[in-house]
Amino acid sequence: MNIDELNEQIKSNEALLVYFSGEHCGVCKVLKPKITEAFAANYPKIKFLEIQTEQNLELARQFNVFAMPTILVFFDGQEFQRKERNISVQGFIDDVKRPYTMFFEN
Repeated sequence: MNIDELNEQIKSNEALLVYFSGEHCGVCKVLKPKITEAFAANYPKIKFLEIQTEQNLELARQFNVFAMPTILVFFDGQEFQRKERNISVQGFIDDVKRPYTMFFEN
């Protein structure tokens, strides 16, 4: 994936979660299923996209990703939320609730 493809994904999806992970990142591997499951259950309209940082260093630089995992949530093409490293899944779910509700349920 290149910067243009990712920007197109951000623009073409009403809501998008971008999960920057690493092949050798233990936290990434443990956290990913928890995040995907929680978002699927609570926010089914948010599309999930994973980017392997090692294969996409330029994307990581463009989006100021300096730690793994880094999770970006976009609504209507705008970055709303950014979380890095040790992430509370429930806290993250709570942080996204208000904009998700406003965006999809009004």
